[in-house]
Amino acid sequence: MNAALHRDLSVLVIDDQRTMRLIVRQLLRQVGVSRAAEAADGREAIEKLAERQIETPDLVICDLHMEGMDGMAFTAAVRRGKTKLPTETPILLLTGESDDFVLDVVEQAGATLVLHKP
Repeated sequence: MNAALHRDLSVLVIDDQRTMRLIVRQLLRQVGVSRAAEAADGREAIEKLAERQIETPDLVICDLHMEGMDGMAFTAAVRRGKTKLPTETPILLLTGESDDFVLDVVEQAGATLVLHKP
């Protein structure tokens, strides 16, 4: 993807750990993505979108395991049309999870891609 496309990309980073949100945003900046909003869990993301505190993102990067609304519940809510996000919005779930059953359920919930944390 060229730098011009990256600049136009809007990303929503959802993670209950502030440090992880900062790391992901820094990595996004390194590849040219400067438009990134954040939320501490799925519920906060849904509220911020509903109240128009953040713009509708082109892509969501979301942690799987979080206090409040986790990544699986957030993904399911988006895919069922229960949020202000278009149902086809790409959702990348970040996880350290290695249980194949959990990962299968996450994919069935509608995650576009599951990325494993180191």
